[in-house]
Amino acid sequence: MTAAKAYPGGGGQRGTLAAPLGDQVLPDPLDNFAEEHLRLREICARLDALVAAAPEPDRATATDALTHLQTALPRHVRDEEEDLFPLLRLRSQEDEEINDTLDRLAAEHVLSARLRRQVCAALERTIGSDTTVTPQEAAAVTAFAAQERRHLIVENAIVLPLARVRLTPQDLETLRRRMLQRRRAAAQEDPTC
Repeated sequence: MTAAKAYPGGGGQRGTLAAPLGDQVLPDPLDNFAEEHLRLREICARLDALVAAAPEPDRATATDALTHLQTALPRHVRDEEEDLFPLLRLRSQEDEEINDTLDRLAAEHVLSARLRRQVCAALERTIGSDTTVTPQEAAAVTAFAAQERRHLIVENAIVLPLARVRLTPQDLETLRRRMLQRRRAAAQEDPTC
Protein backbone atom coordinates (compact mmCIF):
# COMPACT_ATOMS: atom_id res chain seq x y z
CA MET A 1 0.00 0.00 0.00
CA THR A 2 1.42 3.40 -0.94
CA ALA A 3 1.25 6.43 1.28
CA ALA A 4 -0.93 9.31 0.16
CA LYS A 5 0.87 12.38 -1.14
CA ALA A 6 0.93 15.25 1.30
CA TYR A 7 0.79 18.71 -0.23
CA PRO A 8 1.02 22.01 1.55
CA GLY A 9 -2.56 23.19 1.82
CA GLY A 10 -3.68 20.14 -0.15
CA GLY A 11 -6.16 17.42 0.51
CA GLY A 12 -6.30 15.44 3.68
CA GLN A 13 -7.75 12.02 4.24
CA ARG A 14 -10.96 11.05 2.51
CA GLY A 15 -13.93 12.20 4.49
CA THR A 16 -12.21 15.39 5.62
CA LEU A 17 -12.52 18.57 3.64
CA ALA A 18 -9.39 19.22 1.61
CA ALA A 19 -7.80 22.56 2.35
CA PRO A 20 -7.87 24.84 -0.67
CA LEU A 21 -4.60 25.16 -2.53
CA GLY A 22 -5.07 28.92 -2.76
CA ASP A 23 -2.42 30.55 -4.92
CA GLN A 24 -0.14 27.51 -4.86
CA VAL A 25 0.58 25.31 -7.84
CA LEU A 26 2.05 21.93 -7.06
CA PRO A 27 5.31 20.90 -8.74
CA ASP A 28 3.35 18.64 -11.11
CA PRO A 29 0.44 20.78 -12.35
CA LEU A 30 -1.59 17.66 -13.12
CA ASP A 31 -1.51 16.88 -9.40
CA ASN A 32 -2.94 20.35 -8.91
CA PHE A 33 -5.89 19.46 -11.15
CA ALA A 34 -6.44 16.23 -9.22
CA GLU A 35 -6.42 18.09 -5.89
CA GLU A 36 -8.80 20.73 -7.20
CA HIS A 37 -11.11 17.99 -8.48
CA LEU A 38 -11.12 16.41 -5.02
CA ARG A 39 -11.92 19.76 -3.43
CA LEU A 40 -14.78 20.34 -5.88
CA ARG A 41 -16.24 16.91 -5.13
CA GLU A 42 -16.15 17.80 -1.45
CA ILE A 43 -17.79 21.18 -2.13
CA CYS A 44 -20.55 19.34 -4.04
CA ALA A 45 -21.11 17.08 -1.03
CA ARG A 46 -21.35 20.14 1.20
CA LEU A 47 -23.83 21.74 -1.21
CA ASP A 48 -25.95 18.59 -1.04
CA ALA A 49 -25.79 18.79 2.77
CA LEU A 50 -26.95 22.43 2.63
CA VAL A 51 -29.98 21.41 0.58
CA ALA A 52 -30.76 18.59 2.99
CA ALA A 53 -30.23 20.81 6.06
CA ALA A 54 -33.52 21.31 7.71
CA PRO A 55 -34.44 24.38 9.68
CA GLU A 56 -30.97 25.64 10.51
CA PRO A 57 -28.76 26.97 7.69
CA ASP A 58 -25.05 26.24 7.95
CA ARG A 59 -23.50 29.64 7.27
CA ALA A 60 -19.92 28.35 7.50
CA THR A 61 -20.57 25.68 4.86
CA ALA A 62 -22.41 28.16 2.65
CA THR A 63 -19.59 30.69 2.96
CA ASP A 64 -16.90 28.11 2.19
CA ALA A 65 -18.80 26.86 -0.86
CA LEU A 66 -19.47 30.41 -2.09
CA THR A 67 -15.80 31.35 -1.77
CA HIS A 68 -14.80 28.27 -3.75
CA LEU A 69 -17.37 28.92 -6.47
CA GLN A 70 -16.32 32.56 -6.78
CA THR A 71 -12.56 32.10 -6.83
CA ALA A 72 -11.13 28.61 -7.23
CA LEU A 73 -13.63 27.13 -9.68
CA PRO A 74 -13.56 29.91 -12.32
CA ARG A 75 -9.75 29.92 -12.19
CA HIS A 76 -9.69 26.12 -12.51
CA VAL A 77 -11.94 26.25 -15.57
CA ARG A 78 -9.62 28.81 -17.15
CA ASP A 79 -6.64 26.54 -16.38
CA GLU A 80 -8.39 23.77 -18.32
CA GLU A 81 -9.77 25.76 -21.24
CA GLU A 82 -6.84 28.10 -21.83
CA ASP A 83 -3.96 25.74 -21.14
CA LEU A 84 -4.61 22.06 -20.35
CA PHE A 85 -7.10 21.37 -23.14
CA PRO A 86 -5.07 23.17 -25.86
CA LEU A 87 -1.88 21.35 -24.83
CA LEU A 88 -3.70 18.03 -24.85
CA ARG A 89 -5.17 18.81 -28.29
CA LEU A 90 -1.68 19.65 -29.56
CA ARG A 91 -0.35 16.30 -28.36
CA SER A 92 -3.46 14.40 -29.56
CA GLN A 93 -3.95 15.79 -33.05
CA GLU A 94 -4.84 12.45 -34.57
CA ASP A 95 -7.13 11.40 -31.75
CA GLU A 96 -10.64 12.50 -32.68
CA GLU A 97 -12.14 10.87 -29.60
CA ILE A 98 -10.19 12.98 -27.12
CA ASN A 99 -10.88 16.11 -29.13
CA ASP A 100 -14.60 15.31 -29.08
CA THR A 101 -14.37 14.72 -25.32
CA LEU A 102 -12.60 18.06 -24.81
CA ASP A 103 -15.26 19.81 -26.92
CA ARG A 104 -17.97 18.25 -24.76
CA LEU A 105 -16.21 19.26 -21.54
CA ALA A 106 -15.82 22.85 -22.77
CA ALA A 107 -19.56 22.94 -23.57
CA GLU A 108 -20.29 21.61 -20.08
CA HIS A 109 -18.26 24.49 -18.63
CA VAL A 110 -20.83 26.86 -20.16
CA LEU A 111 -23.71 24.99 -18.49
CA SER A 112 -21.74 24.86 -15.23
CA ALA A 113 -21.18 28.64 -15.29
CA ARG A 114 -24.91 29.28 -15.70
CA LEU A 115 -25.79 26.93 -12.85
CA ARG A 116 -22.94 28.30 -10.73
CA ARG A 117 -24.39 31.83 -10.96
CA GLN A 118 -27.73 30.52 -9.64
CA VAL A 119 -26.01 28.64 -6.82
CA CYS A 120 -23.93 31.68 -5.86
CA ALA A 121 -27.06 33.83 -5.72
CA ALA A 122 -28.74 31.23 -3.50
CA LEU A 123 -25.71 31.02 -1.21
CA GLU A 124 -25.41 34.80 -0.96
CA ARG A 125 -29.09 35.07 -0.06
CA THR A 126 -28.80 32.23 2.46
CA ILE A 127 -25.76 33.79 4.13
CA GLY A 128 -27.29 37.27 4.13
CA SER A 129 -30.69 36.25 5.49
CA ASP A 130 -29.56 33.33 7.64
CA THR A 131 -32.25 31.12 6.09
CA THR A 132 -32.16 27.82 4.24
CA VAL A 133 -32.41 27.54 0.47
CA THR A 134 -35.80 27.74 -1.21
CA PRO A 135 -37.09 24.76 -3.22
CA GLN A 136 -36.13 26.52 -6.48
CA GLU A 137 -32.65 27.25 -5.15
CA ALA A 138 -32.35 23.67 -3.91
CA ALA A 139 -33.11 22.41 -7.43
CA ALA A 140 -30.35 24.62 -8.88
CA VAL A 141 -27.86 23.53 -6.21
CA THR A 142 -28.68 19.86 -6.75
CA ALA A 143 -28.42 20.20 -10.54
CA PHE A 144 -25.07 21.97 -10.24
CA ALA A 145 -23.61 19.35 -7.91
CA ALA A 146 -24.79 16.48 -10.12
CA GLN A 147 -23.43 18.18 -13.25
CA GLU A 148 -20.05 18.76 -11.63
CA ARG A 149 -19.77 15.15 -10.44
CA ARG A 150 -20.46 13.80 -13.95
CA HIS A 151 -17.97 16.27 -15.39
CA LEU A 152 -15.27 15.28 -12.90
CA ILE A 153 -15.69 11.59 -13.71
CA VAL A 154 -14.68 12.24 -17.32
CA GLU A 155 -11.82 14.54 -16.39
CA ASN A 156 -10.44 12.13 -13.78
CA ALA A 157 -10.92 8.95 -15.82
CA ILE A 158 -9.94 10.20 -19.28
CA VAL A 159 -8.36 13.67 -19.41
CA LEU A 160 -5.85 13.53 -16.56
CA PRO A 161 -4.53 10.01 -17.30
CA LEU A 162 -4.14 10.92 -20.98
CA ALA A 163 -2.40 14.18 -20.08
CA ARG A 164 0.05 12.26 -17.88
CA VAL A 165 0.99 10.11 -20.86
CA ARG A 166 0.96 12.67 -23.67
CA LEU A 167 2.18 15.96 -22.23
CA THR A 168 5.92 16.56 -22.35
CA PRO A 169 8.00 17.89 -19.45
CA GLN A 170 8.11 21.24 -21.29
CA ASP A 171 4.30 21.18 -21.64
CA LEU A 172 3.99 20.60 -17.90
CA GLU A 173 6.37 23.46 -17.11
CA THR A 174 4.42 25.77 -19.44
CA LEU A 175 1.16 24.68 -17.83
CA ARG A 176 2.53 25.25 -14.32
CA ARG A 177 3.92 28.68 -15.22
CA ARG A 178 0.60 29.78 -16.76
CA MET A 179 -1.32 28.54 -13.72
CA LEU A 180 0.98 30.53 -11.42
CA GLN A 181 0.51 33.66 -13.54
CA ARG A 182 -3.25 33.22 -13.40
CA ARG A 183 -3.22 32.89 -9.61
CA ARG A 184 -1.09 36.01 -9.19
CA ALA A 185 -3.42 37.99 -11.45
CA ALA A 186 -6.54 36.59 -9.73
CA ALA A 187 -5.27 37.81 -6.36
CA GLN A 188 -5.90 41.35 -7.66
CA GLU A 189 -9.49 40.62 -8.78
CA ASP A 190 -12.71 40.70 -6.84
CA PRO A 191 -14.39 37.29 -6.52
CA THR A 192 -17.42 36.81 -8.72
CA CYS A 193 -19.65 34.06 -10.00
